[in-house]
Amino acid sequence: MKNLNAKITAFGKYVPEKVLDNFDFEEMVDTTDKWIRDRTGIVERHIAADDEASSDMGSKAFADMQERFDVDPEEIDLILVATITPDMFFPSTAALIQDNIGAKNAWGFDLSAACSGFVFALENARRFIESGDYKKVLVFGTEKMSAITDYEDRSTCVLFGDAGTCVLLEPTEDEEGVLDSIVKMDGMGKDFLYMKGGGSRNPASHETVDKKMHYIYQNGRPVFKYAVNNMVDAGTELIERNGVSNQDLSLFIPHQANKRIIDACASRLDLDDDQVMINIDKYGNTTAATIPLGIIDAYDNSRLDKNDLALLTAFGGGFTWGAILLKWSIEQ
Repeated sequence: MKNLNAKITAFGKYVPEKVLDNFDFEEMVDTTDKWIRDRTGIVERHIAADDEASSDMGSKAFADMQERFDVDPEEIDLILVATITPDMFFPSTAALIQDNIGAKNAWGFDLSAACSGFVFALENARRFIESGDYKKVLVFGTEKMSAITDYEDRSTCVLFGDAGTCVLLEPTEDEEGVLDSIVKMDGMGKDFLYMKGGGSRNPASHETVDKKMHYIYQNGRPVFKYAVNNMVDAGTELIERNGVSNQDLSLFIPHQANKRIIDACASRLDLDDDQVMINIDKYGNTTAATIPLGIIDAYDNSRLDKNDLALLTAFGGGFTWGAILLKWSIEQ
């Protein structure tokens, strides 16, 4: 039997109706539209309703996939959900989505790798497909970042948005789909980007709530440095070991954390502007959902066609990072 590759055969997305633009933040914290645009590239972000959780947004992304590609949920074998904002510790968000969408023949689990979550989940899904035992694997990146954002902290509250996304992976014997990948982690990053409260070390209490330990903390300067260096190094290694050049890439789809990070990575990879996917202005940082949002928006705007070569890179809390070389398999 020929070696199997895993290719994306369907996708869907959901963004909440509510939008917070930069002018809204001028009324909330000491900031300005110009300051936010200049330092982050963000113009607006979507915010989930109070009663809308990560599983709901993921399920709505699957509904969008069904409208686009007529996917039968009962044919799904496995569900992987990349999220750091699960509905609850247990049951898993994967179980909740499985029930919502009627994927009664699937099993699955959640995966926590912060902003690298989708890359890590795609790597796992790829391996399940390549084993030959799984034919249809759903990968979700779904986040309600507004639930863990302190809207009194001007350094972080302007950054994050909410979204749900999903892609379907299926096997192919052709040279397409996920061609190669790198995934890495360094636990020293625990001091620079984290949420302290809510786990077994600091269980929820009046004290943890009063100390705002259930919100995102980020030390931006070292995160910027590590993000650029590691995303570029991972991307460069994939390019070199697969015998392609930077100019062979149709599209570079990086994690959308900050436009300055994206620009720095693109410059060091020697990429032209038309090779770089940027949509942070519309969504902000949706953590595990940023890369699939980039993929879907690129396809919807005719920037990604069958046989195009795309490089995906991400960096997140942990630290976690990785890159995937993808040969796109869906025609326009």
